[in-house]
Parts: sequence; structure tokens; C-alpha cells
Amino acid sequence: MKNFNDKVAVITGGASGLGREFANQAAERGMKVVLADVQQDALDQARSELEARGVQVLAMLCDVRKGEQVQALADATMERFGAVHLVFNNAGVGSGGLIWENSEADWEWVLGVNVWGVIHGVRIFTRLMLDCAARDPSFEGHIVNTASMAGLLNAPTMGVYNVSKHAVVSLSESLYHDLQLVEAPIGASVLCPYFVPTGISQSHRNRPRDVKMTAGPTASQMAAQAMTQKAVESGKVSAADVAQITFEAIGAGQFYIYSHPGALGNVAERMDEIIHQRNPSDPYKSAPHIRDMLRAKMKQ
Repeated sequence: MKNFNDKVAVITGGASGLGREFANQAAERGMKVVLADVQQDALDQARSELEARGVQVLAMLCDVRKGEQVQALADATMERFGAVHLVFNNAGVGSGGLIWENSEADWEWVLGVNVWGVIHGVRIFTRLMLDCAARDPSFEGHIVNTASMAGLLNAPTMGVYNVSKHAVVSLSESLYHDLQLVEAPIGASVLCPYFVPTGISQSHRNRPRDVKMTAGPTASQMAAQAMTQKAVESGKVSAADVAQITFEAIGAGQFYIYSHPGALGNVAERMDEIIHQRNPSDPYKSAPHIRDMLRAKMKQ
């Protein structure tokens, strides 16, 4: 996708973090912006700020776990703007702790947002974009699914999140191949950020009542929360940086997008272990103090 001006971008999780920066980048390129989020106050603020810059904005509450709400988002977008060219299936949440200590509600919440949210976005918006392409011979579009380096690696005490992001990588690769197979004028990318300062470490602030925690957090869950928050807040690559990298990758037709390419050495090592049937290596072997800190926190 080369031409962004006057095109329509749909962004889930668009009121904060990476989604908000995607909106800023879209606005700078002259796009019309559709924001979807579950947090009304942040959504209102994002819409007001963009409209003050002269951007045409549609903002909707949308729980991406619910297919009917994603469909309503698509319907409202078509009614307002008549087309969709760029989709960011970006909404995401995080939950940690030893994998056997995660409750059924933890799994339902994280997989609901991180996996089913992307599934709904892909199945609804891809067909819509194909319809747009059938009506417009010059149509070009792109779909970006936000995964994580946790979709390529498996750190301890992040099991639920790891599973969800591995699913997004697989879904995105499948989408890419299917679009190529039918020669669609639609590109696809998977974004795999590492530790970037966003609000994901506090995503429990918007955890719905139907999947709420019914018991206090375990020691491992509290330790994972503390470690993740520290890592995220200390990130040197900003959400704005990642958004700019992402738009450049879209323009270049690039599938894999990384915020921290230096972390790919760990991915290469994991692939080598798989190929040669070696047991997974210690993810903290180069930083044993982090493993020791995590163990100490779980014993407190």
C-alpha cells in the first residue's frame, strides 16, 4: 500500500498506546480514522484531539471479543466513509503468572481479546476490503495484526500471553499466504514489538466483569506483573517510534515488523533448538539476575 491520503484506517485499541500512535501516523498521512476501544474517556479524548487537527474521525466503543461488535464497527465505518483500506487489529491485553495458576477467566479474557479480536477483525474486514477492491480497480489495502516478540519466544510466567501471540503470528502468516493465493490487492503484516512503553502492563484496568478475577493474585502473578511493568516502562523505543516503523513497513510491503531487531538472535536460537531437537534453553542465561529476582519475588 503506497497511497494513504484520503484513505480510511480502522484501528482497534485505538484510544491509547500503539493504537493511538497509529492514529497519529494515519492523520499525518491525510487518512480518515476509525477508532475502536473499550475505554470511553480515552476514546473521547483521542477523537477530540484528532478532530482538532482537522481529521475526520469515527470513534466507537467496541469489545473485540464480540463478533457482533466488530461487525457493527465495520458497518458504521462503511456507512460513514464508504470504504476501508487499512486495518490495525491492535487491541491487546496481558496477564502473567505460572501457567497452571491462570484461571479459566484469565484464559477467556486474554484469548478473547488477543486472539478472537484478531480473528473477528480478519474474517470481517478482509471480506469487506475484497468487496471494496471488486468495486474499485485502483484499490490497495493492508492489514496489520499486532502480535509480540512473545509470539516468537516463550518467556516464563507469561504463558497465557505467549499462547495468544503465537496464535496471532500463525493467523497472520496464514492470512498473508491466502491473500497471495487469490492475488488480492491487499497486503498483510504482523507486528512483533518487544518491551515498548504502553499501557499494556495495566490492561487489567479495563478487564470486563464477565471475566473478572474471582481470587486475589498469586505470588507468581504479582511477580510477573512487577517484572513486566518494569521492563515496559524502561523501554527505549517509544510507541510513536513503532508506529512510524510500521507505516514505513506497510509502504514497503513488509510482512514481519520488529521494534527491536536485536532480539531476533533469541528467535534464531529457538529455531535451531527446534530443528536439532534440543531442549529449550534458559531464557535468562545472559541475565541470570533477572531469573533470580523473579524467583525471589515469587517466594516473598
